[in-house]
Amino acid sequence: MRTLIHTAFVSLDGVVDSPGGGPREPHRSAGWTFQDIELIEEVYEIKGREQQEATAMMLGRVSYQDLSPVWPGMAEFAGYKAMPKYVVSSSLTQDALAEDWGETTILRTLDDVAALKETDGGPIVIHGSATLARNLSDAGLIDRYHLLVFPVLLGAGKRMFSDTDKAKQNLRAVESATYANGVTKLVLDVVR
Repeated sequence: MRTLIHTAFVSLDGVVDSPGGGPREPHRSAGWTFQDIELIEEVYEIKGREQQEATAMMLGRVSYQDLSPVWPGMAEFAGYKAMPKYVVSSSLTQDALAEDWGETTILRTLDDVAALKETDGGPIVIHGSATLARNLSDAGLIDRYHLLVFPVLLGAGKRMFSDTDKAKQNLRAVESATYANGVTKLVLDVVR
């Protein structure tokens, strides 16, 4: 069974909306991971490790459409270019896929994601994709979280978790660190 990992930049109040900024990120605080927080390279070590350890990447449609024109040409994301990608979307068409970003498969439902998890292979990392990640979490399909928690309250925006009424879910911390700029790294396994 494959491990599904959600990796996210998250504010202390649970917002994952528009952390990097950019033209398609309309949040009023777009780019909040770079604003008023000292850049410390060590904080982002986990991002490099994810490229080395993951064997595939999963995205929702919006994140795919935002990242596919940019990431293929960025040296810091070269590890993702070669690995298979899965886009979960009920509307994206095959002809809308980027030609220069490697093998990409469209999954139409959460059942398709569950079936993919049952195949042989290594970890699959989910980037961005707030709506997809919430739905996967609610369906019990996420196995691990890689979080960089920023010491900021954004007040509004897409939240990491839904407010769906569901049973308690325990998590087990397997790695953590707090950096001089106040960012906290949390690696959490879902306890089954």
